[in-house]
Amino acid sequence: MDSSAAPVTTSRQESHVRPPAGEQLKGLMRYPVVRQLVRFTGVGIVCTASSLGLYAVFRPWMGPQLANAAALIITSLMNTALNRRLTFKISGKQKRTRDHVNGLIVIAVALVITGGSLGVLHAFRPEATVTEDLWTTTLSGLFATAVRFSMLRHWIFRRARNA
Repeated sequence: MDSSAAPVTTSRQESHVRPPAGEQLKGLMRYPVVRQLVRFTGVGIVCTASSLGLYAVFRPWMGPQLANAAALIITSLMNTALNRRLTFKISGKQKRTRDHVNGLIVIAVALVITGGSLGVLHAFRPEATVTEDLWTTTLSGLFATAVRFSMLRHWIFRRARNA
């Protein structure tokens, strides 16, 4: 029998030469929370742009509060799905429905924050423009985003905190 035809095997010692994927990263990227924040930011940019676009379209017909609510609710399913898959690396159907229901609760918290800020703006400036509304929802949305990330990471997707 020719020795060149023998199957190639890897010893257990050789299989441990490469460190796990998380240890290959340098600097801050070696920390799971930093990687998640980077991915969460990308998802947030896409969802925020979608939400602001929908808000600008809806506001003339619905007014500021309903336009804000409609835009957030419509983009919430996209946000939860993208964060589930990209930020926290969860795939498959297991617990998907529960994740989306909990995601709606997280969006409700964001709605209270952004809707509250719009309420304050319109209490002091009833004649506020769409541009002022967008600035208000964007700035309050930054705070809502920090709250959302914390809720997603520590409550909804805690099973994947080290993704």
